[in-house]
Amino acid sequence: MALLTKAVQEKIVDLLVSEGLADSNLVQQIKNEATAEKPILAELIKQKIISDDMVAHATALIIGVPYVELKNIRIDQDILLKLPQDAITRVMAVPLGEKDGLLNVAMLDATNVQAIDFLSNLVNKPIRVWMSSERGIRDVLEQYKGDFSSVKEAVSRTNEEMAILEQNKDVKTIVQDSPISKALQTILSYAAKSKASDIHIEPLEDNMIIRCRIDGMLRRIMDLPKTVAPALVSRVKILASLKIDEHRIPQDGQFTVLVDGKEIDLRIAISPVTWGEQVVIRLLDKTGTTMKIDKMGMSGRALRSVLAGIAKPNGMILTSGPTGSGKSTTLYALIQQIKSEEINIVTLEDPVEYKMDGINQIQVNVDAGLTFASGLRSILRQDPDVVMVGEIRDSETANLAVQAALTGHLVFSTLHTNSAAGILPRLLDMGIEPFLLASTLNTVIGQRLVRRVTEKREIYKSSEMETKEINVIAGELLPKTQEEVATVSEDLGYSGLPIKNDDHYMLVKGMNTKETPGGYTGRAGLYETIDVDEDIQKMIVSHATASEIMRLARSKGTITMRQDGILKVLSGITTIEEVNRVASDLS
Repeated sequence: MALLTKAVQEKIVDLLVSEGLADSNLVQQIKNEATAEKPILAELIKQKIISDDMVAHATALIIGVPYVELKNIRIDQDILLKLPQDAITRVMAVPLGEKDGLLNVAMLDATNVQAIDFLSNLVNKPIRVWMSSERGIRDVLEQYKGDFSSVKEAVSRTNEEMAILEQNKDVKTIVQDSPISKALQTILSYAAKSKASDIHIEPLEDNMIIRCRIDGMLRRIMDLPKTVAPALVSRVKILASLKIDEHRIPQDGQFTVLVDGKEIDLRIAISPVTWGEQVVIRLLDKTGTTMKIDKMGMSGRALRSVLAGIAKPNGMILTSGPTGSGKSTTLYALIQQIKSEEINIVTLEDPVEYKMDGINQIQVNVDAGLTFASGLRSILRQDPDVVMVGEIRDSETANLAVQAALTGHLVFSTLHTNSAAGILPRLLDMGIEPFLLASTLNTVIGQRLVRRVTEKREIYKSSEMETKEINVIAGELLPKTQEEVATVSEDLGYSGLPIKNDDHYMLVKGMNTKETPGGYTGRAGLYETIDVDEDIQKMIVSHATASEIMRLARSKGTITMRQDGILKVLSGITTIEEVNRVASDLS
């Protein structure tokens, strides 16, 4: 908090009270008890009557300085590097960007003339001062941990480091503190803090680029000189216990890093490409065990269908979708839902993505002969009640999963198909007898992931084309009168759905910023579920196509992924553009 006179503090308190942001009775009580050792603002914050942000905003208004809210704001690294970290930590100020020859700087104490002059002399240009809270400034200071400047040092040391790699046997010890190692650590830390799912290190003809997949979209975060590539790839190989002198064939490995007290598992895939070796790193947060199916976007009819399927003592629950659609996460959420001390749950995964207490998790190891098929045979001798198979990839695994379901086990697994109905003909193609499939399947799930609209958003009226698209896809589901709104919303699992309208709907879109590209942050699932009842069983036995099965399921109340997407659009969760991006191939 800035150093403020008693008079200014009282003005701030009066402003907060007049705006209804602080209780006048409580404030008066604190005023009466205030002393030099216990100033009024400090006591009000300590007792949580007001917040640090409220004080900063009010102070800015009193002293006539613009205020900026820095919470959840990500500032470009090029801007952050305009001021050295040690300097901004000392004066609690962070750069916001340049405009009209001025460097905009957010400060905790915007009245500190000496600090302003210090910063101005440091950058050799005038400063425009903004005010922010201590919490907001500290949030930005954390971003300096993603400073990529260490890479510059690595460039000049690349040749030296590669010589070490070639000449020494104990390279792991030698290079762990080298510039290139620190550069890799910085990249991994940035990706983990940004909640990236993958890192792509890609060599080009003249340089190397680093991209991170955040919220399902690849973002280019930095370019590196081509000279850095051999050292950076070699460092990854060392950490993953791979051969650093092998450049002709693909290599896979893994290792674990610690970021902010969290263990992150890294899956490494290295492949030779035209201009060198490409590295793809998958990040798996080992602490992510608190997922709940209803928090992931599943609601209404789909949620009730899945909960009914997992409540049965045996059978199969299968989820499908493209790579990266959250299938494994859905299975973990279902396992979390039924987990108890009374049942034995065993999983077979490649890899074990999330560690869960009370679950016996087995890592597939093909080199050692532990495949999904062989592991599943072993699991069935361990008296399990519930079995989770990470993925059904072949006929042998599919047959074993069906046999497990037939012998009284509840089986969870995933397949790569485009829709829920596509699971059924896919398993038939794997050689599963139709009557066995019909008698073992409980519920099938299809899913995709869409980006969520960020909290900073604006409301707009849908265009004629958007309105028509909404009505064609999901118009039949929407309430027709005001009296139906509550009932329909509860049935579908989305609160406050609008009445079907041929004119327009009120939709939302996020503010496009560097922190929230496109106006999105985070992701939610689009789901469709099919209950395999007697009618669906008959269609399976008769070798019906996926479209025929889906047509029957829709007549029984199944909501398609595109319909679920439109309901999420009308509920302000995502946008029509995003639904069309991920589900345009679906009916």
